[in-house]
Amino acid sequence: MSIILAIDPGSTQSAFVVYDGKEELIKDKGIVPNGAMFEVIGRWKAEIRYLACEMIASYGMPVGASVFETCICIGEYKRECDIKEIPFHKVYRKDVKMFLCGSVKAKDSNIHQALIDRYGVPGRKNCQGKTYGMSKDMWAALAVAATAYSQIDREVPESKGAWSNPLPF
Repeated sequence: MSIILAIDPGSTQSAFVVYDGKEELIKDKGIVPNGAMFEVIGRWKAEIRYLACEMIASYGMPVGASVFETCICIGEYKRECDIKEIPFHKVYRKDVKMFLCGSVKAKDSNIHQALIDRYGVPGRKNCQGKTYGMSKDMWAALAVAATAYSQIDREVPESKGAWSNPLPF
């Protein structure tokens, strides 16, 4: 199973992408109020390998109340994963920038272009690309998904064997 539920959290609403890393396909996507994200998690629980969520990081600058509200949402998503026994993976923005653009100085527009270069143009209704229907923060959720898939694949190979211990010892 190589399916990831990736979330770009926000203070009032969050974007998500259900991503099949093996096939590089977007199975579902959307932007929902934060309370509705629990329904999304429940709907995909049986099919996802783990939930990847963009994590807040401190860079020494002052932040506003919306950042703290976003932190609360991340904690609630983590708790929901604990309850539903879904592995939770944190993805930092700097890792997204390095994976997709090769530089921590990359801007959102650079990340957006890197995703288009990787998955193709969204297309039109009569000629849909892999990213058709993507908008706003869904692009950030896709960036989280692609980055998380690359990180997890290196850390914990999929295996059904009895000796499949992801720990290094």
